Amino acid sequence: MANKEAIIAASARFPKPKDRIFQYGTAGFRMKANLLDSVVFRIGLLAALRSRKLNGQTIGVMITASHNLPEDNGVKLIDPMGEMLEESWEAEATTLANAPSDEDLVELYIKLIEESQVDPDARANVIFARDTRASGAHLVSILIQALKVTKAEYTDYKLLTTPQLHYITRCLNTKGTIYEYGTPSEKGYYEKIASSLKMAMQGRQFSGSVTVDCANGVGGPKLRELLKHLASPSEGGLEIKVVNDDVLKPERLNHQCGADFVKTNQRAPPSSHANPLIRCASLDGDADRIVYYFTDSDGSFRLLDGDRIATLAASFIGDLARNAGLGEKLKVGVVQTAYANGAATAYVNQDLRLPVVCTNTGVKHLHHAATKFDVGVYFEANGHGTVVFSELALKRIVKSEPYSPAQSSALETLRALTALINQTVGDALSDLLLVEVILAHKGWGPKEWDLTYTDLPNRLVRVEVADRSIFRAVDAERKLESPPGVQAQIDAAVGKFKNGRSFARASGTEDAVRVYAEAATRSETEDLAQKVATIVRQAGG
Repeated sequence: MANKEAIIAASARFPKPKDRIFQYGTAGFRMKANLLDSVVFRIGLLAALRSRKLNGQTIGVMITASHNLPEDNGVKLIDPMGEMLEESWEAEATTLANAPSDEDLVELYIKLIEESQVDPDARANVIFARDTRASGAHLVSILIQALKVTKAEYTDYKLLTTPQLHYITRCLNTKGTIYEYGTPSEKGYYEKIASSLKMAMQGRQFSGSVTVDCANGVGGPKLRELLKHLASPSEGGLEIKVVNDDVLKPERLNHQCGADFVKTNQRAPPSSHANPLIRCASLDGDADRIVYYFTDSDGSFRLLDGDRIATLAASFIGDLARNAGLGEKLKVGVVQTAYANGAATAYVNQDLRLPVVCTNTGVKHLHHAATKFDVGVYFEANGHGTVVFSELALKRIVKSEPYSPAQSSALETLRALTALINQTVGDALSDLLLVEVILAHKGWGPKEWDLTYTDLPNRLVRVEVADRSIFRAVDAERKLESPPGVQAQIDAAVGKFKNGRSFARASGTEDAVRVYAEAATRSETEDLAQKVATIVRQAGG
């Protein structure tokens, strides 16, 4: 821990922009890169303190803005098991980021040290990485100054995907324990995925190729590196065609490509030239999201989003558990948000006969709810998600004795999936191979996957309001408790439509409310969305 004067002097080089209020959210801090200098310095202080609070366990710092524009950037902390920062510390991050002066910052920092009962001279360990944005190297240099002034030990992992840093953080903190997660290096990440993929396939054959759009982000070079560790198509491996992997021109990041582009525009990237019925996937800028899609034989675009990935994974893992003789011992569940398509929810409940839990929007909420199951499958519709196995589930899967060749095969595949899946966080590279393994086992192409259920038509409308804070949601953001009477009006509107469902949720970043609507037909959906938008607009003044 440095003295007060040293921190003040270091902080003075990165003054907080005046009239700016910063808020640490699910994605950490994210904004225009030229506003981030003070934020990154202060996050560095907090990372060192968080490590000291946890007896020197390694804390990760990722500098990325994911699917945002190239001129944006962001920073977020990773807790020791590779999970997102503990929620109570998000408030501390926000407090430090908004300290108006360097002197105020130090006073708040010392107060936090005292309240947290942290030994300021204890050992601190921090690792960090960044994506390919042009501003990343500059922000890393600021982070290093914060770590130096707090006398923290640190390691720069250079360019990584966000999930790779989550993986390495967990590996470092579990090394030498019974919970050892893997070799704490980028190479270790690739080797773990490669060996588990081989085991999961059990001699089955991949059918055809998959074209992967890497959003011109860090996922491109990392996917190419992963391919060096996998069997080639001539050896029976998966043929992956990599597109949009230009990281030499930072301005191309997420430009007319990537998971967010595909999900928002409901069409393939212009640079994708895949033939009909060919599997395609798009990552986002830091490779923690993935969506699939294909063009049908009639030329229509078909999106296979996070809902589809969740139902595919839950169906397959549920079948494996039953076939392995663990059907009664492993409770498999699916976690969704209110934005999940109603048809997906009905499919999980009625066809797969698995429980569904709905949480507030934000990966941290889904991940937490997923840990309540023995096997929790969670994906947001945008393609961010993973599968989490409880400690008890892992023990049962490892120790279970098969009584037939069929049980043995199912057990081996289940064990392989626990290693193939990055359980720390949504991981586009890991999820890509998970989907490909499942499709190979089922003998499905994208069309068969798409036919498992039919999405209800849906519409998302943005409504500008004078003050978004008056719109307070409850029941996993599916109902409004404020303003008074608005929910009753929405319920009345929904009741007039077959398969109608709609909710309104305040934006977390702007004075706007997002209205989601579903109904039996496209025209009815549009009508319902506009009716609810009008109700919100009138209530919002």
